[in-house]
Amino acid sequence: MKKTIIIVVIIIILVIAIAVGGAIFYYNNSLKAVSNNSEKVVVEIGKGMASSQIADVLESKGIIKSALTFKIYSKLNKVSGMQAGTYKLDKNMSVDEIIEALKKGSDYYPDSLDITFLEGKNMRWIAKTIAQKTNNTEEDVFNKLEDKQYIKSLISKYWFLTDEIEDENIYYPLEGYLFPDTYNFVNKDVTVDQIFKAMLDQMGTKLEKYKTKMENAGASIHRLLTVASIAEMEAANAEDRAGVAGVIYNRLKANMALGSDVTTYYAIKVDMSERDLYQSELNRYNPYNTRGPRMEGKLPIGPISTVGIESIEAAFAPEQNNYLYFVADKNGKVNFAKDVQGHNNNIETLKSQGLWYTY
Repeated sequence: MKKTIIIVVIIIILVIAIAVGGAIFYYNNSLKAVSNNSEKVVVEIGKGMASSQIADVLESKGIIKSALTFKIYSKLNKVSGMQAGTYKLDKNMSVDEIIEALKKGSDYYPDSLDITFLEGKNMRWIAKTIAQKTNNTEEDVFNKLEDKQYIKSLISKYWFLTDEIEDENIYYPLEGYLFPDTYNFVNKDVTVDQIFKAMLDQMGTKLEKYKTKMENAGASIHRLLTVASIAEMEAANAEDRAGVAGVIYNRLKANMALGSDVTTYYAIKVDMSERDLYQSELNRYNPYNTRGPRMEGKLPIGPISTVGIESIEAAFAPEQNNYLYFVADKNGKVNFAKDVQGHNNNIETLKSQGLWYTY
């Protein structure tokens, strides 16, 4: 009889041990990812949901193996701080990873949009692009640029913005300072302020490597970006842009007018693709028009387009050359010359080869 009791007790202990072991195995296994393969699932966590409700939602979406296990785990580990929102979770995420994602907050925005701002484009193009992609109008963009207090606030925030951009003759204070790139925004309700902030932040990042050198050289960032914008518009590749920048500095040193058509187009607010310039426009004084009178040895009053990093590099480290003239062919290749005779020869050669650029 005593032996029978011992056997029964042993059996009971074994059953309990197996049951406990099985429960522990089930619990630990339920904390693992549903799948080893990636499969994204959109999950909506409502505002004010308790962890038990969140567990039910996750199980219904197939993101976790067991809502019960999730609830027990949350209770044992005193999980808190999971946030409401729309999430894009993966079936290869463990319970730990899911909880961390929910505590961090959603970074999934189904209505998000990308806006690409190209190099060599002026503020009118930027305004048009913003109006096409967002719920802002072109007028919203220009109103922001005309807000003097806003511009002053930016100058106090960004080291590369100075009071030079407040000159009353400058068309758009932030021209040339908004870095061209692709930016992601939450949705079409993004404000002009938020767009400008993203582009200025990026410009700050790109210019950081030049900051110390410019300060030591006493260089003006406004001057640098103005040269960069002309090089951006006049040349199609990094090598030619460095050459163009070299010509610009050579002509300034020689007290010559730059004579750049792209500055005249900017001055009259006409895009190069629209038409040829009129002689009256070329001859008219404007602080942007380097083909006009009283512009000997002068840059335009400010940048005339967005500038990429290659153009910034060209303006900062121009090619050291003896050229004073350049002309681009219809394929964008720039031809340089040391004097006006060589320049005229280049033009005649381009015309004879059918490479002369016409608008």
